[in-house]
Amino acid sequence: MSLKAVPALLLLVVNQFAHAELAQNLSVDIRSLSLGNAVTADPPGISAIHFNPAGLSHIQGLQTDVQGLMLNLDIKREFSAPPGFNVFGYSDDPVVCDVPKTQVNSNGLCPNFKTSSSKVNGVSLYVPILDKFVNWPAGLPVTIPFAAIAYRAPGSKITYADAFYAPLAVGFNQKDGDPGNFMGQQVALERITYLSPSASYQISDNLSVGASVGFNYAAVALKTDLRFPNELFGVLRLVDENICAPFKQNGSIVTDLLLFGLCNAKDTLGPFKKVATMEVAMQQTLSPSYNLGLLWEPSNDFAFGMVYQSGATEKLKGHYKVTIDPGAPELIAALNSSVTGQVLSALLGFPGAIPTTSEGIASMTQEYPAHFQAGIKYKVFPDLQVNFDIGWTDYAAWQGLPIVFDRPLAVLQFAKLLAPGVTADSLTVPLNYQSPWNYGIGIEYSMTDRLKLRAGYEPRTSAIPDNQRSTLVPVNGAQLFGLGLGYRFDKDTDIDLTAAFIRSRDSIPANTSNLSNSTAIDNLILNPYAGLDVKTNTKIAILGIAYRTRW
Repeated sequence: MSLKAVPALLLLVVNQFAHAELAQNLSVDIRSLSLGNAVTADPPGISAIHFNPAGLSHIQGLQTDVQGLMLNLDIKREFSAPPGFNVFGYSDDPVVCDVPKTQVNSNGLCPNFKTSSSKVNGVSLYVPILDKFVNWPAGLPVTIPFAAIAYRAPGSKITYADAFYAPLAVGFNQKDGDPGNFMGQQVALERITYLSPSASYQISDNLSVGASVGFNYAAVALKTDLRFPNELFGVLRLVDENICAPFKQNGSIVTDLLLFGLCNAKDTLGPFKKVATMEVAMQQTLSPSYNLGLLWEPSNDFAFGMVYQSGATEKLKGHYKVTIDPGAPELIAALNSSVTGQVLSALLGFPGAIPTTSEGIASMTQEYPAHFQAGIKYKVFPDLQVNFDIGWTDYAAWQGLPIVFDRPLAVLQFAKLLAPGVTADSLTVPLNYQSPWNYGIGIEYSMTDRLKLRAGYEPRTSAIPDNQRSTLVPVNGAQLFGLGLGYRFDKDTDIDLTAAFIRSRDSIPANTSNLSNSTAIDNLILNPYAGLDVKTNTKIAILGIAYRTRW
């Protein structure tokens, strides 16, 4: 495995955590979305398995829930060059340079800049059985079904339940040539609860407790282009275009010895050149977790609930494939064509050759964060109910993440001399996330005995420090707005309809994020937009329907 595969795996990790935060509780229950997920004291049917399993005590007899959710992603990014933009003196970055390469000055300076836009083309899913991406038809929202069943025997204090749902399911794809492809052309992240045996116990008329165990499938998959706009790659371009130019056709043993054979390269690397394309997918078929809940309802007008959703240790394993552009193989071949170049390669731990394609196995262990939430419901008037929740998610568990490879890597043998947390066959990605508190508020108005109207709002504080922000998905704060209605057809049948909208905007000025646009010489791995100003705008629209019936 080459240097080019390492940043793609790091990108995969950063992408998973960014999406996990933004997409939390978006594909679990329709009614909850319409109330800003403020439902700990007002659990929604059998979906109480997730939000507060103590709420299963509200169920009598046999009940089934079937829900469907349609989700549409609108992710946009803008890249622009600030005054004085350059990487090692070069500014002809095709992402922002507004002239053809043939019109760029001979010294690599761009005479005119543009603001470049990137846009998601459609939704992508990773299908484990097929072991590949499936791109949803462009412009068509992805449909996610989930179902649940619960039973409480007459006269019993115990309710049993099970549900299939998706705590996290999101993915997207972009067209070839999109400037955003250096931070993911195809992305899919999934955590699917396929079994969740649960039970609640009604201790008294107004107090219940409950628990559920989740059997989860987890997967992350990514296809991305790679480039490294860094000072070190600027040096390589300078050597090729300025120092080696006189010797390209007139080389000799002397020049080979003095210049380490670099001038023999037919192609080389540069700060703005695409270096490789990387595909990687990792999964775990069983990742267990559990939920514990309590519900206290002293009157019809007031209730208090709380839930603890455990963390989970995810041990993901999968495969990678990297297709390398000519620059890197040519450069290594040129080094090895000279005696001094071979000595330099040995000292730096460079491989003897770089194949145009390589494949292997990678694994990583991560902590899916624990979550605590508590809330109340209160009937201000007989027909108007207000829900309010506060919640905390342990994103601080993501201080760093170790990735292990199936063989020692030459690049890591070199990197371990410079970077802490690196060995010959592993490295640790520094994240330094924080654990924020958030709140949600929901309002439900009973217009008639059959019809209820709902509205909700949930602002989401980002767990990502400013210097770790990524262009992949803007997560430096988000807002969820929900609207919905519930209609009771008869005493045994309810329909819920919901429309929800999430927006998240971010601005990442040049050289402020170590995972997007830093120009520091030691930030080589994950800064494909080094020196550029980045703006991001994400919108997620959700429509859903739930059918609940008792038998």
